[in-house]
Amino acid sequence: MPPDDSPPAPLTIVPAHDDWAGRIASAGTEIASADRTPLYGPADSRPTKRPTYDPERYNTFGKRVGAVKWEFATAIALLTVANLPKDLHHGSSFHFHDEGLFGHDTDNVGVDKTDHAFNSYLYADIFYSRLRRKAGPGFQTALTAGVLSLAAEAYGEIYDGFEDSSGWSMQDVMFDIAGAGFSVLRNSVPGLADKLDFRLLLTPNRHFYSYEGKEHYRQQKFLFALKLGGFETFQRSPLRFVDLELGYYASGFTPRERARGDEPRRHPFIGLGLNVNELLFKHPDSWPEKAAHSVLTYIQLPYTSVRSE
Repeated sequence: MPPDDSPPAPLTIVPAHDDWAGRIASAGTEIASADRTPLYGPADSRPTKRPTYDPERYNTFGKRVGAVKWEFATAIALLTVANLPKDLHHGSSFHFHDEGLFGHDTDNVGVDKTDHAFNSYLYADIFYSRLRRKAGPGFQTALTAGVLSLAAEAYGEIYDGFEDSSGWSMQDVMFDIAGAGFSVLRNSVPGLADKLDFRLLLTPNRHFYSYEGKEHYRQQKFLFALKLGGFETFQRSPLRFVDLELGYYASGFTPRERARGDEPRRHPFIGLGLNVNELLFKHPDSWPEKAAHSVLTYIQLPYTSVRSE
C-alpha cells in the first residue's frame, strides 16, 4: 500500500484533575445555599450570597443569647401585653392546675396542648432565624433558640398560674418542650427543614376570626406536612407541589356546641395539601415574597387541602 501522507490527527490533552463527566452529571442537580444547606431541583441562577455570620464570635451560650436579646425582650413584652390585663381583671393567687391531655372531659379536648407546642416551635424558629444570621446554622444555634423559646413560654405560663380559670399546667410545659424540641431537631438535621413543616390551619368561623377563648381553639387545626418537593426524586414532577399531611383538631367543646347537645370529639386526620410556597415562592427575591414565604412555612391556607378523618 502507498504510504499515507495525511497529517496525524491533533492530540488533545485533557488535564486529569478536570472531571468533565462528573461535572456534567452533577450540573443542575444540587446547589448549596448561603448556609451550605443542600437544595435540590433546577439550579438557581442568582449569585450565591457570601455568609456574614461569625461562629467564633458567638461561641458560647451567653454570647448567643446576647445576640438576640432584643428579639427575646420583644417576645417578653408581647406576652406581658397579652396576659397581664387578663390577670388584673380575673386574677387570683398563684396555683397549679391538672388540665389533662386529649380526654373528652378536658376543657378543649387537647387543642390547647397542640397550640402550646406550635407556639413554642414558632418562637424557637423565629429566634433561630435571627440568631443564624450572626452565629451561623447548626445544633448550638438551634439549641440556644429552643432554650429561649422555653424561657418565653414559661414566662407566659406564670400568668396562667395567676388566672382564676386556669393555673400553671405541667401538661402545657410538656408540650412547650415538645414544640421547641421539634424546632431544634428540624433546624439541626441537614435537609429536614426542606422536607417537613409544622403548620397551623385556621378555618374562618361566623366571626371570621376569634382572638381567644374556646371559639379560637375551635378554629385551629394543627398538622405536620411532609413536602414532596423537598425530595430530589419528585423535584422534576408535578408531585413537588403536594404535601402529605398528618394532623389533629377537635369539636364539640365550645359553649355553643355544648348548648345544642354536641359531644366532644377528637379528629386526627391524614390529607393531601397544596404546597403554595413551592408553587409561588420557590426562590423569593423581594421582601413581600420573602414575607409570604415565611408565613406559608407555618400557616396552611384554608381550602388548599383535602382530609380523611
